[in-house]
Amino acid sequence: MDALGGMVLVITLGALAAYVLLFIAALISIVTSTLDGAMKVVWLIFAFIAPFIGSLLWFLVGRKRTPNVA
Repeated sequence: MDALGGMVLVITLGALAAYVLLFIAALISIVTSTLDGAMKVVWLIFAFIAPFIGSLLWFLVGRKRTPNVA
């Protein structure tokens, strides 16, 4: 394996690890959020159907719309 192939492999594995961590973090965040049960199910379904987009949208849009419970 040449140096370029090794770098491509490392970058690919790093991107895959980041993708998996983003998805897992989104699932944990959705489940532990203060949303009602129906909205949690909707977000979970969306995250499983479109893992990358669903996870990103959860962190960009969904978490901001969760009600604060004090």
